Amino acid sequence: MTPQRYYLTEVDKVEDSIYCFHDAMGENDIQLHQHKKAQLLYTEGGVVHISVPSKTYFLPARHYMWIPPEVPHSIHASSPEIMMRNLYFPIQNFEIDFFQQIGIYAVNDLLLQLLLFSNRWHGDILTSSKEDYIIAEAIRAILPQMSTMNLPLALPFSNNQRLEKILTYMSNNLHNPIAFPELCERFGFSQRSLARLFHAELGMTFIQYYTILRILKSLQLLLEKKLPVSEVAISVGYSSIPTFSNTFSNLIGCRPSEYLKMQTQILK
Repeated sequence: MTPQRYYLTEVDKVEDSIYCFHDAMGENDIQLHQHKKAQLLYTEGGVVHISVPSKTYFLPARHYMWIPPEVPHSIHASSPEIMMRNLYFPIQNFEIDFFQQIGIYAVNDLLLQLLLFSNRWHGDILTSSKEDYIIAEAIRAILPQMSTMNLPLALPFSNNQRLEKILTYMSNNLHNPIAFPELCERFGFSQRSLARLFHAELGMTFIQYYTILRILKSLQLLLEKKLPVSEVAISVGYSSIPTFSNTFSNLIGCRPSEYLKMQTQILK
């Protein structure tokens, strides 16, 4: 019998503690689970996907994910060596909208230093541990002020078989630009009916889905394959590097070259 992991047995054991866990994942997949506490998840060293019942999120380097209490989620990583930094917060003062929704946010230098400072913690941080608890609670308290842009780094699921075939085709053919009229013709849809299907099933337009899909793939190529920006742009169907760079910046908040520079600085 496989022993239960800390996130199933320890996180909620002490109701009013802030629970801290920093370690390599040790596995590629963490099973579907949930906590009574909210979770701040920051990872280092590779690509991580977090699945909730309706969609899959992509958590890139130099970003963290906020997961509200009681949200079922599973974690899927490119390597068991990926470092996870987790802080789990008891439910208090969560009436602020920020704490009630899943979000992916950039980590600025201040938050990064606070997360690195938390390396000295492990397990339950109790209110009796005054200094550590105050610092941990301060991390939670400043998140809404420093995390103003919730990145749309998630792709929804569809139960429509015809649409799923289209989404699979798009994912497998990102190296070639995909034109909506040609896609409709290939799969036997009118442009109007396929546009409606995207909106009804995914809650977004074809362009929105296609753009996010391309940028998520580009992040994976940058982080895992270590490809140069020019090669990444071509691999996700952009013939213009400036257009790719501008689109990347609109979603991620910085240009690909700047993003790679930040990752290099973190690893030093």
